[in-house]
Amino acid sequence: MAFELEALPYAADALEPHIDRETMEIHHDRHHQAYIDNLNKAIAGTDAENASLEDILKNVSNYSPAVRNNGGGHFNHRLFWSVLGPNGGGAPTGELAQAIDDAFGSFDELKKKLQEAGATRFGSGWSWLIVGEDGKLAVTSTPNQDNPLMDVADVKGTPILGIDVWEHAYYLKYQNKRPAYLEAIFNVVNWDAVAQNYASAK
Repeated sequence: MAFELEALPYAADALEPHIDRETMEIHHDRHHQAYIDNLNKAIAGTDAENASLEDILKNVSNYSPAVRNNGGGHFNHRLFWSVLGPNGGGAPTGELAQAIDDAFGSFDELKKKLQEAGATRFGSGWSWLIVGEDGKLAVTSTPNQDNPLMDVADVKGTPILGIDVWEHAYYLKYQNKRPAYLEAIFNVVNWDAVAQNYASAK
C-alpha cells in the first residue's frame, strides 16, 4: 500500500516567528512529499510494499539505500510535524518530566544535550530524544535521514522527539546559524505530544 503525505496538523504560519511559513511550506509540501514519492518507487514490487514503515526501518539493512534514505525521511518528518505546535514551548510535566529529571538531572540539561547533539552533527541529520532499549531516556543523533529505529543505528531506541538539522529546516530564516534555530525550536515543541510518545514507547 502506497504511503501518503498527511496534512500538517496546524497552519503553515502557525509556528511563526520561530519557524516561518515559507520554510514550513517548502519543507512539508516539497521535501517530505519527495521522500514519500521516492519511497513508494523504491518499495514497488518488493515485500516492503505490504510492511509498516516501522517494520521496514527496523530491518532497513535488508533494503536498498533508497528505502533507507526515503523511508527514514518519511518517518522522521512525520514525527517532526507531530511534536511541534503553536501552543508549544514551556516544559514537560508529569511522568515525562520525572523521567527527564531521572535521566538528565533537569529539563535545562536535556535541552542543552539536544542542542549540542544537533549543533555538532556534521552535515545533515537529526537530534533525538529516545526511549532506549533499557527503557530509559537518552539523547542521540543520526546522519542524513537515519533514525534510532533502524537496525543500522549506533544507538537504538524509540524516538519520541526529533529535531531536524538539515539546512532546509532552517536556512531561509537562520542561514548558517544552526544554534539559533536549535534555541528557537523549543518555543514550538509540543511537550504533550512528546509525553504521549513516551507513554506509548515505554
